[in-house]
Amino acid sequence: MNNQFPKGFLWGASTSDIQIEGASRLYGKGETIWDRYCQEPGRILNGDNPDIACDHYHRFKEDIELMCEIGLKAYRLSISWARIFPEGKGKINKAGIQFYRALLELLISKNIRPVVTLHHWGFPQAMQDIGGWANQDMSAYFEDYARCLFENFSDLVDTWITHNEPIGTSYLGYFKGYVAPGVRDFYTSVLVNNNLLLSHAKAVKAFRALGNKGEIGITLNFHPAIPVSNTLDDLDAAQRIGLYFDKWFADAIFKGEYPNELMNYFKEQNIDIPLLTEKDFKEIAQPIDFLGVNYYYPHYVKYDTNDWPFKATFSPYSKDKNHTYTGWDIYPEGLYKTLKTIQSEYGNRKILITENGAAFNDYPNFKGEVHDYNRIDFLTQHIQMVKKCIDEGLDIKGYFIWSLMDNFEWVYGYSQRFGLTYIDNITKERTLKKSAYWYRKIIQSNGLINE
Repeated sequence: MNNQFPKGFLWGASTSDIQIEGASRLYGKGETIWDRYCQEPGRILNGDNPDIACDHYHRFKEDIELMCEIGLKAYRLSISWARIFPEGKGKINKAGIQFYRALLELLISKNIRPVVTLHHWGFPQAMQDIGGWANQDMSAYFEDYARCLFENFSDLVDTWITHNEPIGTSYLGYFKGYVAPGVRDFYTSVLVNNNLLLSHAKAVKAFRALGNKGEIGITLNFHPAIPVSNTLDDLDAAQRIGLYFDKWFADAIFKGEYPNELMNYFKEQNIDIPLLTEKDFKEIAQPIDFLGVNYYYPHYVKYDTNDWPFKATFSPYSKDKNHTYTGWDIYPEGLYKTLKTIQSEYGNRKILITENGAAFNDYPNFKGEVHDYNRIDFLTQHIQMVKKCIDEGLDIKGYFIWSLMDNFEWVYGYSQRFGLTYIDNITKERTLKKSAYWYRKIIQSNGLINE
């Protein structure tokens, strides 16, 4: 296999506002659902919170210098809705606009292409107080927020992502209650899915209406569903989980419908979910310029009548494979299968791998160096799968490692280190890991290397 990637391939790294910025209650920023959620005892490991996080708000110049040292061609970041609109709507916080303009201008001056996500799980608490994503008006509020960003930053940004992992917002945040805002109701989560899709559609429509140059898409996460046995029950359960996690949003956006097999299953089970209209689906299915793909691990699925409504339990863990520090299976073939499935289901669309990475127990040695060879192995195997797909004709334009730096990993707090950069949780001192220097060589050669 030729190790060279196509000319102009985007080698990047990703972060999100909640996870790195800090300055949670400073400079006019409004409260987010994570600020509130982290105050509830037992929600976050070790009682951690994102109040300071990586202090990126105050150290972004230093962090961009690290990006330059790595040689990143692109940097995927997200903007805090609550930093732009402290109340979610209404009055704009000028300090928020100024912060992101300074950040984006510096990136451009260093020839690093910004890829900007509008919503990466950071959500204003003021909007949650009026129903959050279950509120039918939320898609219109999101459109106003999106238009504000397009109007203020389109001269600096030409690649936009509406939502990051919307199924995570609905399933984890509104059905299982594992993440903010911590709601536990399946019917509410389906309504949230509907409104997230409508908000995506309205943001895309606003982007087109403004006549901005550049491109806009959405980032979805994918988990190949693997039955734990070949029994019919397990096979059917795996199909349902696959349809829900990997096709719910993708089918709506690219086919203008929810997965038929899943809708039939709900009907058979007398599960009366909130539905979208034909007009809604037509708007949701308007063309986008690319699909962002996040991939970390597969789902191992087992039939379980006690787990409503899918009659299925699933896990990212298998005894047969190596695991990350988080306990997730290392399964690079899953990325290959995911990308090939996207091609077969939705055509050969332009794709950005917007997140791929792993947490390991990284700490500096006595020389102050972080030798994270396990991360290098993980990334090498997954980049090989990307290259294989490109060689087979897939239109993959970029690859972004999660993450640029160790950060606040949601309910895991600061216990999971995904970064190319080690962050001392006390001093916030930055140290590039061995994987960062390895990645620099990948970028310089625009291809895989022997390390």
